[in-house]
Amino acid sequence: MKVLHLPVGRQMIEMCDAVRQIGVDATSCHFRERSVLIQTDQCLHLERLSGSERKRQREKFLVEAVKHYDVFHFHFGETFFKDRSDLAFLKSHGKKLVVQHRGSDVRMLSIARSFDNPFVRVKSGRRREEKNIIHKLNELSKYIDHAIVADYELFPYIEKYYKHTHVLRQFITLDKFNPVYPSKKNDKPLIIHAPTNTYLKGTEYVLEAIERLRRKKIPFDFHLIENVTHEEAIHSYRRADIIIDQLLQGSFGVFGLEGMALGKPVVCFIRDDLKRKYPPSLPIVNANPTTCYDVLKHLVKRPLLRHSIGLAGRKYVEKYYDSRNLAEELKLIYTEL
Repeated sequence: MKVLHLPVGRQMIEMCDAVRQIGVDATSCHFRERSVLIQTDQCLHLERLSGSERKRQREKFLVEAVKHYDVFHFHFGETFFKDRSDLAFLKSHGKKLVVQHRGSDVRMLSIARSFDNPFVRVKSGRRREEKNIIHKLNELSKYIDHAIVADYELFPYIEKYYKHTHVLRQFITLDKFNPVYPSKKNDKPLIIHAPTNTYLKGTEYVLEAIERLRRKKIPFDFHLIENVTHEEAIHSYRRADIIIDQLLQGSFGVFGLEGMALGKPVVCFIRDDLKRKYPPSLPIVNANPTTCYDVLKHLVKRPLLRHSIGLAGRKYVEKYYDSRNLAEELKLIYTEL
């Protein structure tokens, strides 16, 4: 079985690394070089080409890929061509297809608001944008029967479109994240927030809480991490005593997962209805825009608590998010296509 992952995403690199260790011949390919550099198996560097050259390069790559791969694993709902006309071509050649939706590519405000979450924001909040998402989902599901999401927060957005929807947790390669647990004696903890999108993550509420803590003369340090490589970001996370993920969506992402893997207490908003959907004893410190200040104040003043939560987070990730174990689940999905 030869699998091609495309066209973007750090998680697809983790997935390929993991399934290769259990005998699946998997390759990751970025279509463009990302501003935040990460190492993929291949990159087409479409950003270096003109519009007509990009089209020819996509077409050439598709023809070559059909000769070499059996399974095509698409991420963020994107395929070889923007109009997804490649899907019919792939199906006509008997290829197996699966699509993985990651978040903003499927979140719609009309659905997001149905879960009694007053804080939620989505990237596509206008009616026209929702129509575009629905149109894309209809096109994808016409040719693709199997879809993957990382948690049950995303499940409702796509469940009615695909014949089979799989919940496969985020992958993390634990060997890359040696834990550095918060000191039991540090009276001036370092808080880190690293938003991929400040609007969607609720960064302004984080900054408001930080400013309130400063006005109270509570000793701590704070770093906002943006526009750095993944390696530079991880280096910063290692020094943290508290990591703040997001305060609006109601679920945690890869940043929160990496924080737990590093042995840090992670602050994040988890919707009440989703808590039971995660594996038991989720060690996330729950906070939303109205409670963020009080939650941070409580953590800042308690180094022993930070340490114990960090220990629990690492154990949780080892038990439920180890890429070596999840690789077997992904391989099983491939056999069901």
